[in-house]
Amino acid sequence: MLNTYTSYQMIAKDLGKALDRVEAQPIVERETEYYLKNITKVKSIDEFIKNDRLFKYAMKSHGLEDMAYAKAFMKKALKEGIANPDSFANKLTDKRYAEFVKTFNFAELGDQATVFNKAQQGTTTKYLVAVNLAGGDPNSEAVKKEVKYYQENIVKIKSAKELLANDRLYVFAMNAYGLGGSVENKEMMAKVLAGGVRDPKSYANQMADTRFAAFATAFNFEAYGADATTINAAQKPSTEKFFRQTLEENAGKENEGVRLALYFERKASSISNFYQVLADPALAKVVRTALMLPEAFAQADVDKQVKLFEQKLKVSDLSDPKKLGEFLKRFTSLWEINNPTSPALQSAGILFGMPTSYGVSTDLMFAMQKLRF
Repeated sequence: MLNTYTSYQMIAKDLGKALDRVEAQPIVERETEYYLKNITKVKSIDEFIKNDRLFKYAMKSHGLEDMAYAKAFMKKALKEGIANPDSFANKLTDKRYAEFVKTFNFAELGDQATVFNKAQQGTTTKYLVAVNLAGGDPNSEAVKKEVKYYQENIVKIKSAKELLANDRLYVFAMNAYGLGGSVENKEMMAKVLAGGVRDPKSYANQMADTRFAAFATAFNFEAYGADATTINAAQKPSTEKFFRQTLEENAGKENEGVRLALYFERKASSISNFYQVLADPALAKVVRTALMLPEAFAQADVDKQVKLFEQKLKVSDLSDPKKLGEFLKRFTSLWEINNPTSPALQSAGILFGMPTSYGVSTDLMFAMQKLRF
């Protein structure tokens, strides 16, 4: 059996292929086909929860499979939504619930929750509001004509370049976001779209006028590519999350350390403080293991735990691919020592410099000591 670090690396170095293999599994393929075919038909919270097959798929995609039975609990979370900071989902320590509600946002979008797209319905709605505020008649034939053209053609746009090249669609979209005065500045808008909004330092995010970031969010070609004008969080993004969850679960059946490493890697970029880590048992276990802290440390005062973590780690390092890689190298190596996958004699020999087919190499152990912790 391969050691923890090697097993993790074999998956992480070509994650795309690993996910493709998961997607090709017969049961995954079958459930995904059913999900995509039927999720768009769901128009209410009750319909969603009553369809066990769809609901369980959705719950698993967000790592909440074990809570699929708690339908009254989930109904309350979905009903209250996430717009209010004091809503049920937002007040839960486990942020996976808020993410789930954001994906299946019936509270805000109603019967359009599973089909809503910001570039489609979202932009059309904003356009009609803008027309109304400007003193026009949203029911006029001219407005209806523009809306009809936009709805029929925006779904055909597969890139920022195509959007900028179609003046009729482009002007409609710019007016919808109150940016009519910048229509002529296509060079600037190309930069807005090219940078997207994922990076806080992107062109749009650094502009004082937040309407540009809102525009880049709606026409998010940087993040979604050709799917930007058709994507809905309840559709393809949910299936991609399902594949990743399944990949991690499969890895965990062989080695729990690999599953933890993959999970931490997925969550790392969203970690902004160590209180978030402590709120997630899996993330906390990875950090404690990497810092060689005993399980009993989890019972210590939360503030004291955070203080120690901050002394040993920089949260910002978790968003740095190279430093994250070093951190997970340390974690998987220490996990292997505490949970050896190879026979005792073989592991001992490896630690003292024998040929390294399994276990933790001497070089790796020395390298670990040089990491900043």
